[in-house]
Amino acid sequence: MSKKKKILFITGTRADYGKIKSLMNEVEKSDSFELYVFVTGMHMLEKYGSTWKEIEKDGFKNMYLYINQNDRSHMDITLSNTISGISNYVQENKPDLIIIHGDRLEALAGAIVGAFNNIRVAHIEGGEVSGTIDESIRHAITKFSHIHLVSNEEARRRILQLGEKEETIHIIGSPDIDIMLSDDLPSLAMVKDRYDINFGAYAIVMYHPVTTELDKLSCHVNNLVDSLIESNQNFIVIYPNNDEGNHIIIKEYNRFKEIDNIKVYPSMRFEYFLTLLKHAQFIIGNSSAGIREASIYGIPSINIGNRQQGRYDPTKFQDIIISIEEEKQQIGNAISSIKHPTSRNLNFGDGTSHKKFINLLEDESIWNIPIQKKFIDTNLVGVTNV
Repeated sequence: MSKKKKILFITGTRADYGKIKSLMNEVEKSDSFELYVFVTGMHMLEKYGSTWKEIEKDGFKNMYLYINQNDRSHMDITLSNTISGISNYVQENKPDLIIIHGDRLEALAGAIVGAFNNIRVAHIEGGEVSGTIDESIRHAITKFSHIHLVSNEEARRRILQLGEKEETIHIIGSPDIDIMLSDDLPSLAMVKDRYDINFGAYAIVMYHPVTTELDKLSCHVNNLVDSLIESNQNFIVIYPNNDEGNHIIIKEYNRFKEIDNIKVYPSMRFEYFLTLLKHAQFIIGNSSAGIREASIYGIPSINIGNRQQGRYDPTKFQDIIISIEEEKQQIGNAISSIKHPTSRNLNFGDGTSHKKFINLLEDESIWNIPIQKKFIDTNLVGVTNV
């Protein structure tokens, strides 16, 4: 019997875990592979609910917990700490493949460690665009990665523009859609009972720091909080991610404590969040969930500011996504004028990413992709701008 290949997943946030969970399940079930999980970042912070416990509850074995930051760590120091932790881990466990997702610094650390240690790296959802430092991180990860598992044709073409070999790019869709479209999501009644939500209609709030505009953050989040309170609507508010400036947002959220129609949660189990999103009146903030997941369910989204700039075509999804500035009157007007859309965004997959993923891993050609990379000039493959 041939030796099982070791597949290492790196997860640093509640969001990326939701994206890769269906893929982890496939590896766990396979007779050809052995699953390992490096858990760090937000998962390890108590103020975000210590979400590593959710991964443990899901029954995944070979989990390694690593604290890479404290509450006020700067991103560069956190990146350095994460590289050190992952490097020590792979020296001990020697994985055959490292799986990373998206545009977080934990993913960048995993890509750097893999590249420097001659371990193949597979990057999920590269080739996408977004605002702030995240886009730079995502494209840097692409250049360190050997295998690119993208959501759609547009992302594939961008990765070709970055000089990657065509045969290393595979469209599998966005893996979280596998869970979004499954029949196993909890009922709305079950979710409301678990999180003690005692009102009927509601909207969801998810607002993250824009790391390139920290000097404006206090004013921007103040405008948002004022607008939510003055609307008198019911809101479910979820803490921001752990980027620099998150403490400014959380401090403003303290103003919701005595307001009965607004409930605030440090974190939420992914499947439970999806059920709430599926039944929400709308979502407001600057999270990618308002661009992707909401539009897949056909839930209207109020996108504030430029954090998701370039992530979608406003001419195609203007009935789903309303984009506004972080200005109080614009926020209030958007909340009062929200309408249910007539279309859905189906450009990110069909719910079978996990099957496409495991089929790729079982294809021997993936394991023959060279560790040494070479830049491919786009003029040689006829790629045009997207």
